[in-house]
Amino acid sequence: MRAVLLNSPKRAVPAGLVVLAFALLAHPAAAHVLDVDLSKLSRTEIFWTYLRLGFTHIIPLGFDHILFIISLYLLEPRLKPVLLQATAFTVAHSITLGLAMYGFIRPPAAIIEPVIALSILFVAIENIITDRLNPWRVAIVFGFGLVHGMGFASALTGLGLPAKDYFGSLISFNVGVELGQVSVILLAWAVVGRWAADKSWYKRRVVVPVSVAIGLVAAYWTVERVFFT
Repeated sequence: MRAVLLNSPKRAVPAGLVVLAFALLAHPAAAHVLDVDLSKLSRTEIFWTYLRLGFTHIIPLGFDHILFIISLYLLEPRLKPVLLQATAFTVAHSITLGLAMYGFIRPPAAIIEPVIALSILFVAIENIITDRLNPWRVAIVFGFGLVHGMGFASALTGLGLPAKDYFGSLISFNVGVELGQVSVILLAWAVVGRWAADKSWYKRRVVVPVSVAIGLVAAYWTVERVFFT
């Protein structure tokens, strides 16, 4: 990866094109399959089942959420700032996921899914046009987290939650989602941030081409979700 993405500015754009091609071929919202009888599981088994579902909703099924997290990471590739953003995102999506699962809100997927794609596009464009992490980005991320939580609710509603441990399984799903997000951040740090964060060429060779690729994918998803789903 270092030879492809970090050493040569001429090779950074092809790396971005690889991201673009892979993303366009990937389906951003693959369905979960719950092939167990929840009524026969203990509370501990239910906890681990929904923890796994939350994790796999990010890795590998939630490619749109993965791109959002990577976009958050790119602008400021140190762990502390991105983990702060991820925490705001987690708090926000936990609120709307809980409200949706308990029936207090009923977010329409026809609106939520395009807005999720637009949130990715927004962050990707911001990465390109700004040179530093602005303090207000945490508030923006929190707002987008509220929207993404409604998207998580759409997936979880299809699975249902066990009556005997409704709240516990909701919490374990959220924990699984957070573990998936942290895994994406740590992988991005290990592949790029650990040795590229302080380089003078980081913005030019890494942030811009990868953000352009992510932005194009997000724009494609936005059009697809508005007009073809």
